[in-house]
Amino acid sequence: MSEAQRECEGPDCNNPAVVHWTQVVNNESSTQYLCKACAAAKGISTDPPPELDVTKFLSQLGAKGSPAPSEPSRSCTFCGLTFEDFRNTGRLGCSHCFTTYDSSMRRLLERIHGSSRHVGKVYLPPDPEAAEIDRRLDGLRRSLRRAIEVEDFERAALLRDEIREHEPSD
Repeated sequence: MSEAQRECEGPDCNNPAVVHWTQVVNNESSTQYLCKACAAAKGISTDPPPELDVTKFLSQLGAKGSPAPSEPSRSCTFCGLTFEDFRNTGRLGCSHCFTTYDSSMRRLLERIHGSSRHVGKVYLPPDPEAAEIDRRLDGLRRSLRRAIEVEDFERAALLRDEIREHEPSD
C-alpha cells in the first residue's frame, strides 16, 4: 500500500493518513502514519513551515555574542561594507571582508556549519600514470589500424598483443 493510500494508525481511527511521523529514540526508529486530528492530538503541526528568511537567520546567529562590540562600527577598508550591513543583507561586499571580519566570520561559520574549516571532499586529479597509458593505447590502436590497412598482419598481431597487455582487465 502506498503512503498516499495509508489509513491513520491512531487509536480507533480509519481516516486517511496525512502525516508520516518518524521518531528516533536510543537509535531505534519508529514510524506512524496519522490523520490531521490524531497528529494534532500528539502535538504535531500539519501546517507548512514558514518561509526561511536568510537575512533574519544570519542576524539572529550574529546577535548572540558573535561580533565583538566594536566590530559593527568598523568597515571593510576595500569596499566600505560594515558588519551591520552584512547582517542586514546576508552578503559580503568583497573578498577583503573575510579578512576584515575574520573573527566574527569564523564564529558565524562555526555556528552554522560546526567548523570554520572545510572538511568536505577534496578534488583529486586523475592518476597521471593512467592518462599516459591511455595515450599509449590510442597510439597503438592507430598503428594497428594502419598495419591492417597495409595488410602487415604480423605487425598487426604484435600490436594487438601489446594493446591487450596494456588494457585493464575486467
